[in-house]
Amino acid sequence: MIDQTSNSLNDLEAVLVGVVTKEQTEARLKEYLGELAFLADTAGAIAVKTFIQKLPNPDSRTFVGKGKLQEITEYVKARGIGLVIFDDELTGSQIGNIQEETGVKVIDRTDLILDIFASRAKTASAKVQVELAQYQYILPRLKGMWKHLERQGGGIGSRGPGETEIETDRRIVKDKIALLRKRLGEIDKQSATQRKERGTYIRVALVGYTNVGKSTLMNILSKSDVFAENKLFATLDTTTRKIVYEQTPFLLSDTVGFIRKLPHHLVESFKSTLDEVREADCLLHVVDISHPGYEDQIGVVNKTLQDIGAFDKPIITIFNKMDIYEKEAFDPWLEESVKTELLNQLDARWQHLTNNGAIFISATERRNIDGLRQTILEKVKALYEERYPYLTNFY
Repeated sequence: MIDQTSNSLNDLEAVLVGVVTKEQTEARLKEYLGELAFLADTAGAIAVKTFIQKLPNPDSRTFVGKGKLQEITEYVKARGIGLVIFDDELTGSQIGNIQEETGVKVIDRTDLILDIFASRAKTASAKVQVELAQYQYILPRLKGMWKHLERQGGGIGSRGPGETEIETDRRIVKDKIALLRKRLGEIDKQSATQRKERGTYIRVALVGYTNVGKSTLMNILSKSDVFAENKLFATLDTTTRKIVYEQTPFLLSDTVGFIRKLPHHLVESFKSTLDEVREADCLLHVVDISHPGYEDQIGVVNKTLQDIGAFDKPIITIFNKMDIYEKEAFDPWLEESVKTELLNQLDARWQHLTNNGAIFISATERRNIDGLRQTILEKVKALYEERYPYLTNFY
């Protein structure tokens, strides 16, 4: 029972479920479900169908209405679907009730993200952070999950688990959470010590929505070999490199990507990773300008930076994937002069919104990378001058 989040999702066909409410329009939900399909793909599952229902408020028992749940059940049984994924967080009782009705595994967006993080965690630090978030997610859902197992048997015998077993599990989970928090506290101290040992270097951190190209850009700027792929959350562990531009050194860190509805347990657990952002002197906010919802993604990142107390730092906004943007935004027959004018208008708009802190690049095509390096260098030099006004040469 305690190991619910460790089940592999590889090769499972899945259906996605979302609810349109007073707070969430259908257009916005469809965008979220598109992202949910990408999350499922990242986890190894295959999204084959989407179910949407309009409700004033989600049903307290099964999240969706009785008729919609029956429709989902008939589809998964007819197609042999093995997984149902809800875009919003479910309670333990909702999970149990839906699983009892459908007869298949049911997870929500939070559980899916936790599954991805668990598969991506490589270092001891990341593994502890993810495991802690998983147990924090499971704890309030134990009773509902046990309720489902009691009715179904669940491979644990014909009798239900009863209150004693539930309380035993709850105590085990609480003890595990306490142990992981203690271990994570030790890791946080080590991480803080390592950051202090970096001395007087200016620190720059890459931030942004997941899958915007931060790791690819990290590789280009630092000439390193950081893992990068077209998947969500390719990077969990912070990678830091020392970089020297024109005899001016600084530290550049790649950090975990943000996402809508990022589980608060993950934000709490990844404190040491997010400290890298909090303690940076300058942030490079990477944006996938080719994404149709890139402005919403900027809002999500800015809100997350505000939540962790890092939004008041100098920020350079890097609009990446301009090559894809131009192919999708401009018809091939468009005159170059018109295209140039439209691009100038785009640049002017974002220079105004970012107080002249925007730059447009294509990491894959290496477009305007020299301009980006120069922009970073100028900012780093200005920060050194601000920090050490009495020095004429920094190093």
